[in-house]
Amino acid sequence: MSAPGAREPIERATAAPVRAGLGRWVPGLLRQKAFRGYWTGQAISLFGDQLSSIAIPLVAVIAVHADAAQMGFLSAASWLPNLFFALHAGVWADRRAHRRRVMIAADLGRAALIATIPLAYALHSLTLAHLYAVAFGAGTLAVLFDVCDSPLFTALVPASRYVEGNALTGGNRAMSQVAGPSIGGILVQALSAPLALLGDALSFVGSALFLSRINPVEPPAEHKATGQLSEGGRFIARSPVIRAALGATATVNLFTFMISALFVLYATTILHLSPGLLGAVLGAGAVGGLLGAGCAGSIVKRIGLGRTFLLGCVAFPAPMLLIPAAHGPTPLVIGFLLVAEFGSGVGVMWLDVAVGSILAAGVPDRLRSRVFGAYRTVNYGARPLGSVAGGALAGAVGVRPTLWIAVAGALTSFLWLLPSPVPRLRDLSTSEQSTPSGQPLVSE
Repeated sequence: MSAPGAREPIERATAAPVRAGLGRWVPGLLRQKAFRGYWTGQAISLFGDQLSSIAIPLVAVIAVHADAAQMGFLSAASWLPNLFFALHAGVWADRRAHRRRVMIAADLGRAALIATIPLAYALHSLTLAHLYAVAFGAGTLAVLFDVCDSPLFTALVPASRYVEGNALTGGNRAMSQVAGPSIGGILVQALSAPLALLGDALSFVGSALFLSRINPVEPPAEHKATGQLSEGGRFIARSPVIRAALGATATVNLFTFMISALFVLYATTILHLSPGLLGAVLGAGAVGGLLGAGCAGSIVKRIGLGRTFLLGCVAFPAPMLLIPAAHGPTPLVIGFLLVAEFGSGVGVMWLDVAVGSILAAGVPDRLRSRVFGAYRTVNYGARPLGSVAGGALAGAVGVRPTLWIAVAGALTSFLWLLPSPVPRLRDLSTSEQSTPSGQPLVSE
């Protein structure tokens, strides 16, 4: 049986012929024109995001001389909209019949916002407040984009292929992490950090272009009714599987974002890495993400979906122990960071593919944006809290001790899963099981 949102006729209607010689090397979903357009647009956008992930913090450190606390606030600014708006955005998105159009508008809006940074820099008017405003505005548009993305994904991908679809989108993230930081570091050195952000602005335009070329049958819009704002949260509270998944992912997000908020500052001012070398380290380490995405399907088949999720919750943060441990000659420091990035990249892809597939199968179509809005409020809302906490704690006890504390906290995330049904989930069921609340479950 297909879970809600799967549309086999869409798959048949959008399939495109692939030359016989290449066919065996092309994943099945990428032979479908609509999914291929969706996937390509995502790849372009994620590559641009990786340029921003190194360029914006470097703008803050180099151009406006931000300190540890200010770096924490900057990282938090892009994630605070999840706390403020994700719940309402999910309700609003479920009432929209054309969510794809919302995603296109959000892409174009983010392109315009990012482009203001190099413009302000060229006019000698770039300030930290400007960076905060752009981060907050782009984060708000990202919320709108992402609550609409889940219904679009399930409209394009049959339920039986959710793991494959999530592995392909995870591979996009990994590929962007392989190339993005390395190229970003080179562009920063060659053009300056603000000008390198033009690449991110163009990537959002590319994403919008590819989204405009597909037209899947989207889930119907929900009518306005009382109680819709809290319906997604109530659904999560009644589901032992999704409730445990939220606890685990929110915990790992809280603590790993304490690390990410400080990483550029730590690498450049304490470990004394140049922007180009920092980009190369991040890019090389992210090869692990590509490997993790590529083998995630095999891991799921071997040990099960739930245990893959559990394994990812440990394998993602554990290698980060090497980040605060890094010291000594530069080659040794680079070696520590490479292993940390590589191992974490493998682990996060196992986690992402497993939990993404569980959520895709376990949420009914009519509630999808509301549930993802509520989930995102907590899960991504933990990110700005972690960023602010990391900056504040680093100001009080130092950057390296804060990194040790953050990694230790992230390693506790798997504890949410142990008493739940998650470790016993084997695969995405072809026969429907239901909780008392009517939630489709993954089979054991």
